[in-house]
Amino acid sequence: MTGISLLWALRSPCNLGCSYCYFGTIEEHRDTPPDQVGVLSHLARTDLTLADIAAFVQTLRESRVERVFLAGGEPLIWPPIMDVVSAIKDTGVQVVLCTNGIPLNRPHLVDRILALGVDGVSVSLDSADAGYNDTWRPARNRVDGHASVLSGLRALLAARGSGVAPRVGLYTVITRLNTSAIVSVGALAAELGCDYFVPQPISLEPDHPLYAKLSLTADDAPDVARQLGDLYREPPVALPASGYAGQFLETISTRAPGNVAGCFGGTDLFFIEPDGSVWDCPSGLKIQATPPERHRNIRSATAETLFGRGGTCADCALYSRDCVNMWPLTDFGRFLTPAGTPS
Repeated sequence: MTGISLLWALRSPCNLGCSYCYFGTIEEHRDTPPDQVGVLSHLARTDLTLADIAAFVQTLRESRVERVFLAGGEPLIWPPIMDVVSAIKDTGVQVVLCTNGIPLNRPHLVDRILALGVDGVSVSLDSADAGYNDTWRPARNRVDGHASVLSGLRALLAARGSGVAPRVGLYTVITRLNTSAIVSVGALAAELGCDYFVPQPISLEPDHPLYAKLSLTADDAPDVARQLGDLYREPPVALPASGYAGQFLETISTRAPGNVAGCFGGTDLFFIEPDGSVWDCPSGLKIQATPPERHRNIRSATAETLFGRGGTCADCALYSRDCVNMWPLTDFGRFLTPAGTPS
């Protein structure tokens, strides 16, 4: 790609209570909200106003920004979300919605996604098995779940019909308990009529209460390698570039950060938090290492001044499993181009 990708965690609230969410849980933060720089929470106490967001969006047209991934929290439960999408699209920038899929059961929302020409919709689903998925990704209303995600996906795909947009795909968090999902969710994506699939390694801090139970280690690497080999041997839908499998395996095989030459973070990819903070990438290690004088915010700023005119990608010594999930974002054009169409 020639422009910038923004991963924008637009809003903090979510209608799910995923046990391993990088925002933490409402229960752990209700009494003691985090106050560390870069640490996220589903409590929306510092989320930007719509006015601040709209003002920044208007500056995208004069910048290098090419594609915006709108995530959360759950972006599609925020009432003004499609107005924000419309404003971004009006600047000529591509939009990919990152959602848990449950809001797609609302027909008027699906209609607006199609009408606005949203470029992609990435839906999180962590297993083809409803029991596993709903155990680790429970709905806060205790009603919605795996079945709701599938019905939302089917509604969007049916409404798209023979059209080419939006491209629709599944994202799956892989833990040591669901390595078989690397193959089974890929097959499910094809069965549903999705266009792409991205399995991603879970990333938890060593002091997280679920770290030992869920985090992949070198002991899991042989099984993961077999599953990835099977997936890539006969791809059911579009997958990340072939080198992604090696990156996945490399980062689960060691706890120590590694080195990556010419990292795109801070040059071709940036991360925006709900309070407007701008980071070179979502890596917790990178955010912690960012000196105070480089802390930035989109509030009252323009995309051109924040992201500049580009430059040479710098080497980074903080490569970890946090980073692996970013490679498909910078190569997302492979998913937005229909099969058989020259890219």
